[in-house]
Parts: sequence; structure tokens; C-alpha cells
Amino acid sequence: MPLIVTGAPPLHWLLGGASIAGVTLLLLYVGNRRLGISSGFEDLCSLALRIPYFQRATLLDARRWRLPFLAGLVIGGWLSASLAHGWSATWSVPMLDHALALGPVGKLAWMFAGGLFIGFGTRLAGGCTSGHGIFGLANFERSSLVTTIAFMAGGIVTTQLLYRVVLR
Repeated sequence: MPLIVTGAPPLHWLLGGASIAGVTLLLLYVGNRRLGISSGFEDLCSLALRIPYFQRATLLDARRWRLPFLAGLVIGGWLSASLAHGWSATWSVPMLDHALALGPVGKLAWMFAGGLFIGFGTRLAGGCTSGHGIFGLANFERSSLVTTIAFMAGGIVTTQLLYRVVLR
């Protein structure tokens, strides 16, 4: 099945899994660091907000590797899309457009609300899906197992509600 945005064929899942495992092991054994994305958002906030929560030593020390890591994710995504038949921004989301008929402002509000829910959930869970699902499970952390199950259940329920109620 081709990729949604570019129509390009996806890479084999084994390559993606091995890459994630390699990065996880590299962070653990070389830098004694955990793989996770939500704490990277804290790093970005610490650049602009001078409140004590965002200026704690553990957060500031992690900037040296986490900010380049985040930049690499953005650059890697852009590079991947560019090499796979190009990329262009679009407001067209056919299923959502058909069901809700939102204009650009409505779509921005929809995405903003979704982002707030994701941010709240990652703080409530003490981390994001990648931190718990990849690194936490690799370390046999019981809290990560419970959190990953909750993330998956929430995703399944949300998908079912969207497809069976909202986007019907």
C-alpha cells in the first residue's frame, strides 16, 4: 500500500524496526539516555520560558543531544518526503472535509485541540508512546506496559468513534 501523502511505496517494516532498535541501544549504551519525544517538547519550551520547571538541571543537560535529535527527526521526515516524489502542504483531508466541512481555521482548531489532548495524555502518562512503547517495554518496565496498553486502547476507541460516528 503506498504512502498517503506522497504515494511512494513504503520501506520494509524490518528496516524501520531495526533502525529504531539501533537508536534505542545507542542512546542507552553510549549516552545512558532514554528514547522519547515528549520530553523534547520540554526542551523547546525551556528555550523560551524561564519558569523553574523548564530550567531544571536534568532538562538543560539533555539539550545537548535531544535538540539535535529533534532536528534530525524533522530533517529526516522532510528529506524522506522530498526524495519520495516530493511533498507539498495541503488543506485537503477528503474524509474530514466530507464529514465536517471545516475550512482552514476549523482544521487548525481541530489539530490544535488534538495536540492539547496528546500533550495532556503524555504528561499524565509520564511520557509518550515512543518512550513507553519502545524504550520502556524494551526495559521490561511494568508502568510502560500498562501505559502502552492504555495508549493502544485509547487509539482503538478513538479510531472507532471517528470512523463509525464522525466520519460515517
